[in-house]
Amino acid sequence: MGKLPYGELRKLLSVVARPDPSVLLGPGVGEDAALVDLGDQVLVVHTDPITGAVENIGWFSVHVSANDVATRGARPRWLTTLILLPEGATSEAALGIARQIREAADEIGAVVVGGHTEVTPRLDRPIVATTAFGVARRDRVVYTANAKPGDVLVLTKGAGVEGTAILASDFGDRLAGRVSEEVVERARGFVLELSVVREAMIAVEAGGVHAMHDATEGGVLGAVQEVAIASGLSATVFEERVPVRKETAEICRALGVNPLKLISSGSLLIAVEEASLDRLIERLAEAGITAAPIGRLERGEGVTLYRRDGSVERILEPVVDELWRLYGET
Repeated sequence: MGKLPYGELRKLLSVVARPDPSVLLGPGVGEDAALVDLGDQVLVVHTDPITGAVENIGWFSVHVSANDVATRGARPRWLTTLILLPEGATSEAALGIARQIREAADEIGAVVVGGHTEVTPRLDRPIVATTAFGVARRDRVVYTANAKPGDVLVLTKGAGVEGTAILASDFGDRLAGRVSEEVVERARGFVLELSVVREAMIAVEAGGVHAMHDATEGGVLGAVQEVAIASGLSATVFEERVPVRKETAEICRALGVNPLKLISSGSLLIAVEEASLDRLIERLAEAGITAAPIGRLERGEGVTLYRRDGSVERILEPVVDELWRLYGET
């Protein structure tokens, strides 16, 4: 389950993609959003489905899609949403999803301009997919593929933000008696930290930023891998430097989950030149956003993870998200 292997995805993209002079950037492995030429400005577009969460699915859908627009340096402004409901879903359930979508859109200053809702056969849970649109100045656009050798990798907030909220909400029965209810309740509150719009705008203003990526499926390691692949570079990550909050650590330990491979919307990965590192972290701190350097990009290929215990892991295959493994066990 999860994303297609990169080789299969490239085959698919070779079929659907077609050159067009108005398309500055079309579909590509590791690229967060498409760019369409509007003259001095560009239209930034991204679509993402929510298939691994049930509770708060509307909230997740807006923020996950809007985040990938923000990583381009654009503020998300317009949304279209597809809501697929399983047979037997109540009107109150549909309204609940709609309310979540509206609340999330209000939080980032975006508006829903269209979409589609239906009851779909053979679904066992709702699926919500949102497309987010934003506009950015052409000279301010950030590309995932623009990271440079020597760039420092900075992570905001910590590993597994979204995944922690999902595990606390959807796996409460497995956590009962193993993690305190107080910790689980705080972890559920991580859902309010999913947006990276504010930190992405701060990063662009701080300067020296070459690439940004929202750590969605595959978590922190998946995000590092995608930035490295898109930029044609290798990456080094130091496990001991990756911030893991207490709630994430306890819940992941109880469920046997690696927090670095856990879906993590809300955690922004930033590739920044070393000369601008201190200024970036200072600007983020002034806004109350924690951030830490976790690794570096260099020439070469693959991701190398230096573990806390002194062992070294080479990551060459796509990172499979821990959430999918857990769902496969249920």
